Order: sequence, then C-alpha cells, then structure tokens
Amino acid sequence: MKRRQFVLLAGGGVVLAATGAAGAFVATRTPESALRPWSDAGQLYDEPRRRALSYAILAPNPHNRQPWLVELVGDDALRLHVDTDRLLPQTDPFNRQITIGLGCFLELMAMAAAADGYRLETELFPQGSDTGHLDARPIADIRFVADRTLIADPLFAHVLERRSLKEPYDLNRPVPDLDLAELATVGRHGNSIATSGEADHVAALRDLTHRALDIEIHTPHTYRESVDLFRIGKAEIEANPDGIDFGGPLFDTLALFGQFTRETALDTNSMVFAQGVEAVMANVDSAMAHVWLISPGNSRAEQIAAGRDWLRINLAATEAGIGIQPLSQALQEFPEMESCYAEAHQMLAPSGGTVQMLARLGYAAAVAPSPRWPLEAKLI
Repeated sequence: MKRRQFVLLAGGGVVLAATGAAGAFVATRTPESALRPWSDAGQLYDEPRRRALSYAILAPNPHNRQPWLVELVGDDALRLHVDTDRLLPQTDPFNRQITIGLGCFLELMAMAAAADGYRLETELFPQGSDTGHLDARPIADIRFVADRTLIADPLFAHVLERRSLKEPYDLNRPVPDLDLAELATVGRHGNSIATSGEADHVAALRDLTHRALDIEIHTPHTYRESVDLFRIGKAEIEANPDGIDFGGPLFDTLALFGQFTRETALDTNSMVFAQGVEAVMANVDSAMAHVWLISPGNSRAEQIAAGRDWLRINLAATEAGIGIQPLSQALQEFPEMESCYAEAHQMLAPSGGTVQMLARLGYAAAVAPSPRWPLEAKLI
C-alpha cells in the first residue's frame, strides 16, 4: 500500500472514484488541525520562549511520540520534562531513542532562539539520571539570554520543509558523493557522522535493515507496540496527533469499510498485514545511501548530544533535497534484536562507540508533514 495510491478495496471489490460525493470525501480527508502546528510555527507568539518552542515541537522523534513536556519558569527560563506515558518500553527498553528525540527538540529550540537573538544556557539532568530508564526528574533547565551578536544557523531555514520520507526511493538516482560528504560535516556536538553510497556497502545495509525490520515485525510484543500507536484516518489523527499516522483518502476509505483496522493489522494471515510488510520492506530495500551517527559512549548526555546532531543531519539532508528515513530497528536493545545490534556495531563502528542513529537516503516525491500536538498541549 502506498500513501499516494488511490483506492481499490481488495477483497470487497469496492472502488472509490474521485468524482461526485467520493470526490468531496477525498477533499476533506486532510487532518488540518493536526498539521496546523507546522504553519503556526513562529507566527502566534511574541514571547521568546513560546516562539522558540513552537518550532521545537516539530522535531523528529521515535514513533512520533512527541515525548516532551515544558514548564515555563519565571520570565526567562523553562524546564524540560519527559512525558513518561509516551515511552516505548518494548522497542526502546532503556529509553535511548526517546532521549535522542529530546535532544532533537533541544537543538531545534536553540536554533529558533538564536534566530531571534537569544542564547540558551542549558543544564542537562539537573537532578541526575540513570541509563536504565527515564523518570520524573527533569531533562534540562534552560535560560534564555538576550544576545544580539548571534547569527541564525543556516540550517534553521529548512525546519518547515523537513520530513521523514517513508516512501520507496528512486533506484535510478544515486546520492552524489559530494552531498554525502557534506552531511558528514554538519555535527556540532561531539559525535562522528559517516555516510556511504558505495554499492556493496549499501547492499549490506539493505540486507541488515531488512532482517532487523523483519524481526521487529514478527516479534509479537514489539509489533504490538507499533500497532497500538496506529492512527487510522482523519478522525483518529485529529483526536491523537501523534504515533504512526495513516491519513488520506486511501486509509480513510479502508477504515470506513473495515478493511484496515488495528485488528486486521495484527492478523499475520490477513492481506492488510501482508501488504503492509511488503510496503515497509520496499522502503528499506530501496535505500540508495546511508548515514549513521556514532557517539563515544552511551550516557544520557551523549544520547542528548546525538539527538542534537541528528536534527542537524535531517536539516542538512533537507537543504540538499535528499530524502531521509531513520532505520532504527537494528540499533534497538530488546533481546530478539541482539544479533543484528552486534552486527550493526561491527559494521558501522568497528573502532568502538555506540551507533545511535542510522538512516537511508535517496529521492522520492515530497510527502506531507507528520501530525503534531499544539504547543499548548505540551505546556505544564
């Protein structure tokens, strides 16, 4: 199933044509309120913290869980918390990926603040942390300090265009070596960034990421975690603009006729399951290059730093017109993934360190942004 494909309901024999009432149905399937934070960013607030936060909530994060909560403190500070109801205990048992997402949030907030002439003084984990799990202790205390000497980061210009491009890539269009080399230079926070478009290396990583995704899908407790976060059709997306969205006329129509539900997705003998697996495998198998990020260790602070540089990689890929999609499965720490995790580190970090992120690169048609909760929903 492809998001841009029009609708043929397999099995039921029902075809929806874009004419008449069906055309009106199609025209109303965009979850406009769930996408409004993208157009509202930087537009609704004069107060510097809220203005910066209106951009930060657009940061990439695992399963689009948007795990941030923000407490405004006084006139010039804020405290960042993690929403412990938005963790991924099955696929991310030590909350490493969630922490990386919080690092993306912090980097984007810093970029937005700098563009408005504010420097951020940040203290990470002011009440401590551990590597086993995140808890109610704050992630960071941040103070906004006016500094009119600041210059906006050029990457900030591409925030509203950034996407995770989850479509099959053009197999006839390689990623230029110069662009790959440029992606490897954009880090600022102590991580190593590497890329490869070499055919044998791409083939090896296609194979590894395919096998890792297959493990995640066919491990019941990890697959169920994803399916529980499916948001199918406009109504579900508007009600919960997080998780894994399936929007547009195709999925709304499949849901309307009971062809695509969480129950059918969980049925490994169903056509929905078979087509879904085929679609996601087509993505990993069409990678034209890869980028990965290695931190020296795996402390919470290093995970935050990894997220900050990961945001920069995403924006640099956007600037170059390159599609990017994270392929995190082989880096996950649940027991069934142990062999792929070891293989990924042997292949990508033979000299040591922790591979924090891995993504495929390539080219495909543009897609819509991911739904977002409005800023007001994330303030405490």
